[in-house]
Amino acid sequence: MTRLAGRVAIVTGAGRGIGVAYAKALAAEGAKIAVCDVLDPNNTVNIIRQQGGEALGFRTDVTDPKAVKAMVEGTVVAFGKVDIMVNNAALFADLSSRSFLDIPSDEWDRVMTINTRGVFECARAVVPDMRKRRYGKIINIASGTVFKGSTGKMHYVASKGAVVAMTRVMARELGPDNICVNSVAPGMTMSEGVADKEEYINSRTPSTRCFPRHEQPDDLTGAVVFLASGESDFMTGQCMVVDGGAAMH
Repeated sequence: MTRLAGRVAIVTGAGRGIGVAYAKALAAEGAKIAVCDVLDPNNTVNIIRQQGGEALGFRTDVTDPKAVKAMVEGTVVAFGKVDIMVNNAALFADLSSRSFLDIPSDEWDRVMTINTRGVFECARAVVPDMRKRRYGKIINIASGTVFKGSTGKMHYVASKGAVVAMTRVMARELGPDNICVNSVAPGMTMSEGVADKEEYINSRTPSTRCFPRHEQPDDLTGAVVFLASGESDFMTGQCMVVDGGAAMH
């Protein structure tokens, strides 16, 4: 399929987990992919290349503005432009569930820095190139927990609530440049780093859904591809909840 033929996409946090699924899906639709992660991105790059796509990798900390700028510039040098930014990098799977009263202050700050400032740094780094061509798609990954008030990881929920708010501000500020900014809110997804943890395997979350099963990474790729494609060119500032009907937003 070629819905994204000629497009160039950056996917952060694509070294493992759901980010791999996003990168593969965008590549399958014809986009050239820059895989960004603080982990080694080469496995994802190789998967895309083996499937006939074009990809390159950057080992990048999304909270480091110089590193993010270099990653975007490297993508432009290699592929000529950036059309799509998927802000997926975030802390979640490695966080312990606990009352907000017991969350260490330094852990709160780390979650906020990665999950919110990382989105800020990456979005502002790609805007100049998108503005040159008066076109772009920024897709921020939020979470269905924002709409459910899920307990146990308040810093994570708060950070994803900020992502929804940031998306709305970006949409208004970038609308005159014909840049679409939307967010996707997944439910708890059985991705790498989650699927092997008893906390998530035995979670009651599936029973709260209209579709009473565990969510898989591929359940999310259709929404991301849609928001990256021309089919959503008149849609901005929105949050698409993709969680099997647990949170009806």
